[in-house]
Amino acid sequence: MKLNRPYILYIFICLWLLFLPSCTNHLWGKDFVVVIDAGHGGHDPGAIGKISKEKNINLNVALKVGNLIKRNCDDVKVIYTRSKDVFIPLDRRAEIANNAKADLFISIHTNALANNRTAKGASTWTLGLAKSDANLEVAKRENSVILYESDYKTRYAGFNPNSAESYIIFEFMQDKYMEQSVHLASLMQKQFRQTCRRADRGVHQAGFLVLKASAMPSILIELGFISTPEEERYLNTEEGAGTMAKGIYRAFLNYKREHELRLTGVSKTIVPTEQEEDNAPAIAQKDTESVNTAPQQEKLLAEAKTKPAATAKTAPKRPIVVESTTNDSEITFKIQILTSSKPLAKNDKRLKGLKDVDYYKEGGIYKYTYGASADYNKVLRTKRTITAQFKDAFIIAFRNGEKMNVNEAIAEFKKRRNK
Repeated sequence: MKLNRPYILYIFICLWLLFLPSCTNHLWGKDFVVVIDAGHGGHDPGAIGKISKEKNINLNVALKVGNLIKRNCDDVKVIYTRSKDVFIPLDRRAEIANNAKADLFISIHTNALANNRTAKGASTWTLGLAKSDANLEVAKRENSVILYESDYKTRYAGFNPNSAESYIIFEFMQDKYMEQSVHLASLMQKQFRQTCRRADRGVHQAGFLVLKASAMPSILIELGFISTPEEERYLNTEEGAGTMAKGIYRAFLNYKREHELRLTGVSKTIVPTEQEEDNAPAIAQKDTESVNTAPQQEKLLAEAKTKPAATAKTAPKRPIVVESTTNDSEITFKIQILTSSKPLAKNDKRLKGLKDVDYYKEGGIYKYTYGASADYNKVLRTKRTITAQFKDAFIIAFRNGEKMNVNEAIAEFKKRRNK
């Protein structure tokens, strides 16, 4: 008996409708992969405190974060770079994340200061050039892990973790995930401040090898200072480790939810509501190294948005005054020295006596610059003369009064010089 075409079509539609729900569920159930990296391990103890070793603090918090995600997120696949006390080379950690095609890489560490200095608070780091000696020291300490590897000179192409010259490679790196990484880092700091009630040491950049090779948004967390007895005791308690894990978990949920909304317009990720989270006051900084971190985070987000992938959408459109010594069609390099939520007077003490300071406004923040020139080398030399006064100063670039990607500007400057 022959089946006519309408009947066959009817059967096909029925079968399609029958299997559609399972197909849809499969799409929703596609794993979001997060790799959680507990820093150090095995014969590499990390920083050593009076009662504990960094490697154990890192692992304890990492496992707690992973368990929270596993318990509450059916659509997330959690991968640990290590789940016990073993040594994992830095490049292998990134390799694990890349092989898993991870959506996020979160590396968990504990900070330390030498010479019995004390400090408090949590910070989150993304890949980039360290813009202060303090940031560079953090990167040096974390990268010194490679010295435990017998073939590190070959494996890391001659990189010397203790040489400042080795870190120049990070000045010209173009990280297409930088904007997402900085945003995730900002979400982490919000949770550390509001959920964990820790001092907020802000979002920073430095040249971390463990982040350099990861092909996804990546951050490195410093939970606190093992060199500060009070913080070391806190991080070694069940309450302290659990609270820090909860903060990381909540920031992860916020990031994942935003990610899903951006991709599909809908999200199944539920972020637990805590009324006090939005109303909680920020914890005051008590140690002498404390800084106002909001401008730092604004600054890093602004830099991230000027990367090639986002330049067309995010470059500010308002004209910016440039010195008459430069041609409007030329690239103008400047040194950004500080940011402020409101305009500063010319004699403001924060300008530290500098003359001919200019500013531009971006994202509601006033950003102050110094030493405008079309000659990148001249601006670089000028920057070195003010580094002692403005440790977080960095070079930016403009073309026709509009901010542009500084790496592209430097490349164009060098190309012109070589003609």
